[in-house]
Amino acid sequence: MAERGLRIAALYPEQMNIYADRGNLAVLERRCRWRSIAAEVTAVGLGEKLDPERFNLIYLGGGQDDDQRRCAADLVETKREGLISAAAIGAVVFGVCGGYQLLGRWYELGDQRIDGVGLLDVETVRSDGPRLIGNVAIECHLPGADPSAVLAGFENHGGRTRLLAGATPLGRVLSGHGNDGVSGDEGCRRGNVIGTYLHGPLLPANSWFADWLIATALEDDLVLAELDDQLELGGHRAACRAAGLSGR
Repeated sequence: MAERGLRIAALYPEQMNIYADRGNLAVLERRCRWRSIAAEVTAVGLGEKLDPERFNLIYLGGGQDDDQRRCAADLVETKREGLISAAAIGAVVFGVCGGYQLLGRWYELGDQRIDGVGLLDVETVRSDGPRLIGNVAIECHLPGADPSAVLAGFENHGGRTRLLAGATPLGRVLSGHGNDGVSGDEGCRRGNVIGTYLHGPLLPANSWFADWLIATALEDDLVLAELDDQLELGGHRAACRAAGLSGR
């Protein structure tokens, strides 16, 4: 494992980083290193192509509308082919908030439709209604994970995301709004491609999910070595309580 290592591509870290996305990257990197697994984070910015064979985890965070428009155009023009190829050979592609929207088919913002890369079968429309804001918790079902595992975080989005026929949500909303405030769905998963509105950042309070991402990206049959996660588990319980869940 140490020789193989986790090779992370951080897409647009300067523009798409309004939800403490660097915190998610730091968690992935450090949980690897605490286990003596090599980990490397490489920024891939505007105008740079994505080598699909170089990375086994690709991360795309959230941004302001203007930055999201710029990055969306670049994503489609210079990185879509690499992203699709990387996903096809098993890389984990993980999008948060704006990154989630751009992994879908399109994002409609007023009279403008912003094309996504189409890795997830979702469509998003900016609503004239109130933003969906607050603490949120979802029960999600991921291969190899505890079937009752809970992700807890924070959401703040004006977009309403709709899963198309046959699409699989990342999880079921236990507390909060989720994709659109009415369906009960949160996020979307297609193989190793995952999108979610949960941020804050997400991974410091959900160490089990960070480990799932690492193990899936490494394609390793071995169980990851256990860590002393008292602090992390305390953070997870606090995030669950903030979302109105007790007994977690």
